[in-house]
Amino acid sequence: MSNIQEQIKELPDTPGVYFFKADGKILYIGKATSLRDRVRSYFNSDLAHNRSPLIVKMIEATEVVDYQETGSVLEALILERNLIKKHQPAYNTREKDNKSASFVVFTEEDFPQVRIVRGRELATTIDPDDVRASFGPYPSRRQLETALKIIRRIFPYRDSKCTPAKEKGNKRPCFSYQIGLCPGVCTGEVGKRAYTNSIKNLSLFLEGETKKLRKKLTIDMKKAAEAEKFEQASYTKQQLFSLDHIDDVALIEADRVETTSDVRLEGYDVAHISGQDMVGVMVVLEDGYAKKSDYRKFTIKTVDGANDPAALSEIVRRRLEHTEWPYPDVFVVDGGKAQRNVVVSELEAAGVEIPVVSVVKDDKHKPKAFLGPGKVIETHRKEILITNSESHRFAQSFHRQKRRKRFLE
Repeated sequence: MSNIQEQIKELPDTPGVYFFKADGKILYIGKATSLRDRVRSYFNSDLAHNRSPLIVKMIEATEVVDYQETGSVLEALILERNLIKKHQPAYNTREKDNKSASFVVFTEEDFPQVRIVRGRELATTIDPDDVRASFGPYPSRRQLETALKIIRRIFPYRDSKCTPAKEKGNKRPCFSYQIGLCPGVCTGEVGKRAYTNSIKNLSLFLEGETKKLRKKLTIDMKKAAEAEKFEQASYTKQQLFSLDHIDDVALIEADRVETTSDVRLEGYDVAHISGQDMVGVMVVLEDGYAKKSDYRKFTIKTVDGANDPAALSEIVRRRLEHTEWPYPDVFVVDGGKAQRNVVVSELEAAGVEIPVVSVVKDDKHKPKAFLGPGKVIETHRKEILITNSESHRFAQSFHRQKRRKRFLE
């Protein structure tokens, strides 16, 4: 066990897939928001009390803990499914009940639908000739639905409520098209070749082949640029960007955050393009869950140019004017020392004593460091990360709305 504890210390605090092994064989495969925290939870002293006899037996047999990092929780979910299907580990017994699990299915059509179906339905009521491809099994339908909502924002697809334009004789858009989740099958804007290519991208993602997918998108982008199809090249570039900046806080919530206390965090972020259409947001995480009724949007009024700290200062100042809004236990801001300092200054000016934590990002906008009180960061690390991720997602969404509105005016 001491050797295992040493292995756990080397695990990263990042999303990924972990493997319990013995005698060179994989006993169990699981996914994690934090590899270190998830694996450590299996080896606590109260293991026998909190885990089933089968899990206790597995842990006692484990000799090696291995892992594979992923860029997001979403990628970890997809990779876990594919690895379980490939290796069929003995202790992943829950995953082998394919009839009660869910699958993602591509229908066999010129413009395939993407659907979620039960394994039982796939095995008994669906004609195999009507299925182009299937992916799974996924034991949690809720997690799968949440995952597809995230994926569909990157790779829009046709669902069962979308009828191809040539079949219905008109070009009236479906609802999914109106909110950016259908690429235009219903309006005739996307042809069979382009849609097939998009479905291929989605297939690579669901197969866990994210490296191949990124390589393919890069090639597609360069070819489009060389052919002077600049709009298409820009769209593919945005897909690449989205793959590197997946906002999967909803998926983390679907996996349930184990909070350490009845805690409330407020997260802040700013979004703009070179200072244009600058907006800011406030999000709230309470007891580990996003409290969307308390979210707030801010159109920046006093800042010219790309000055994120000044925009944050304005947002927090306006927020503090609303004394009827309950104060959080922690303020979370996106950025470095400058962003944290302006928030601290606004709180001090208002006579409010609440700890402030800023989340510093790397060049791919992934968290790399925290600035703020060490004890607060240690106690609420997971909640801080989720709050920050959600504030970024919400800010980007609000910014896109602003831009669309301006273009339509």
